[in-house]
Amino acid sequence: MLASFAPGGVPQAQTAGPAGPASSVAVPGFWDPKRRPERPDVTRLPMQIRFVTTDDYPPFSFRDEGGRPAGFNVDIARAICTELAITCTLEIMPFDALVAALDEGKADAAIAGIAITPLSRQAVEFTDRYFRSPARFVTRRGGTVAAVTPDAIASRKVGVVGGTAHEAYLRSFFAEADIRSFPSPEAAREALQKGEVDLVFGDGVQLALWLNGTASAGCCAFVGGPFTESLFFGEGMGIAVKQGNDALRQSLNYALAQIWEEGVYTDLYLRWFPISVY
Repeated sequence: MLASFAPGGVPQAQTAGPAGPASSVAVPGFWDPKRRPERPDVTRLPMQIRFVTTDDYPPFSFRDEGGRPAGFNVDIARAICTELAITCTLEIMPFDALVAALDEGKADAAIAGIAITPLSRQAVEFTDRYFRSPARFVTRRGGTVAAVTPDAIASRKVGVVGGTAHEAYLRSFFAEADIRSFPSPEAAREALQKGEVDLVFGDGVQLALWLNGTASAGCCAFVGGPFTESLFFGEGMGIAVKQGNDALRQSLNYALAQIWEEGVYTDLYLRWFPISVY
C-alpha cells in the first residue's frame, strides 16, 4: 500500500492512539538543545521523499482498521514532511526488503524501527536517534518489591526470555537474583501474574503495551529502571538512508530536531505511549 503525505498538519483520524494520562508519562529527549542543525536547502532533495516501513510492528507501524498505515513511525514521517514542506509517500514492505529498496533506489528513507548497530551501519547511514526502547522491570501491584538494585532483588525470582540481551544483562549485573528463563514474553508475564516469579525483565515498550492492555488485568506495574546500556540494548532507532545520501540525512536530522523543539514529538509520543516507557 502506498500512502501520500502532502505538507500540512497531522490528521487526527489516522493518528489517534490509546488514551492515557499524559502527566504521568516521562517523554525522552534525544536532541541536544545547544546543537542547532542548519536549515537544509530543500532544493537539493528530490521532488518527494519516498519513505518505506512495515505493518507488523505496533505501536510503531501497523495498519489501522481501514487498512491504512498508522503508528508512531508513520506520524513521525508525516511530521517530518510537514516541517520540510515537501510531499512524501510511504510504502509498506517486509522488513528484510527495506535495505535493498534503499540500495536499489526504490525508496529514499526507511523508518521502520531499524536498530542502529555497528553491523547495520555497514549497510546504511542513519539519522540522529529518534527513539530508544529501554529495558524495564515489572512487578505485581501490592507486592514487596519497592526498588531494583542488585542487593534489593538478590533473593528474588526474576523472569526473562531466555537467550536474549535482557537475560545477558541480568546475568551480568543481577547475578545474585534467582533468574528464571522462559521461552517467550507471554510465558514470563503469565508466570508473574500467577506469582511464580517476583519480577519480569524485558523490553520497556512491549511491557508498557501489556500493562496498558486487557491481558494484564491491571495486575502489575513498572518498578526501577529504565536501563539503556548500548552494549546490551543497542543505540536506539534512526531513519535509514542509502550510504552517501548526506543531503537527505541532514535534512531529516534538521526536521527531527525541529519537531522536538516545537513540541510535535512530545504530542506524538504521548499519543502512542500512554504508560511511561521511561
